[in-house]
Amino acid sequence: MITSTSNPKVKELALLGKNVKERKKQGIFLAEGKKMVSEAPKGWIQKAYVSETCLLSGEFADVLEGLEHEALSDHVMKAVSGTQSPQGILAKVAMPSWEVPDVLERGVYLFLENIQDPGNLGTMLRAAEGAGAAAVFANAGCADLYNPKTVRATMGSIYRMPFFALSDFEGQIKGMKEAGVTIYAAHLDGDMYYDEPDYTGAVGFLIGNEGNGLTEEAARLADGHIKIPLEGGVESLNAAAAATIVMYEAHRQRRR
Repeated sequence: MITSTSNPKVKELALLGKNVKERKKQGIFLAEGKKMVSEAPKGWIQKAYVSETCLLSGEFADVLEGLEHEALSDHVMKAVSGTQSPQGILAKVAMPSWEVPDVLERGVYLFLENIQDPGNLGTMLRAAEGAGAAAVFANAGCADLYNPKTVRATMGSIYRMPFFALSDFEGQIKGMKEAGVTIYAAHLDGDMYYDEPDYTGAVGFLIGNEGNGLTEEAARLADGHIKIPLEGGVESLNAAAAATIVMYEAHRQRRR
């Protein structure tokens, strides 16, 4: 059992939790908590770590079965945990490598520009899976998908939802349009409400930064601008909420 925060393995875990460059360098991220570790494909897990208390209680015996794992004293687990109240288990997980999907005739795609909040990004990935989206694309200005806060917010969708961080965001959108995807930008100045267009074909939704919305350059790439009606004194919705609404409208139309 590891009992010192000076242990090289502990230092590596702390670095993986805090440093995006180190995560990219190793191609590894941290998944914390029973749900996130148990839902990770076994082949992706490099190694699991469990707190002394949880190991002795056998709380995670079913999760740890067949996994290489090591115990950390409770104070060491608290030191490397990304939460105030550690759940007692975490794992080093290999980053997935997805293939950019062929355009599906009735696929839904989410395009994210400059999303900064890790929780928002993770929530969008989770909503995309729930709404049956085919893939999520993010520009270079978005938060890191493998930030521990983002990973937690996905609630496991990070293991199943194809996600692409793009260096050529504009090129990807143009290529999708040429392949038959109709792109709609969620925009406060939209000229139609979000539930007016027909989303039963291949469609993509552009969602912009939490505070500033889409850049003019990104908005110009869209085939149409849609808006969500707002009552009372509300000026805008959370970006994740807006993304969820439009994706589920597409889902509703497909269910008919």
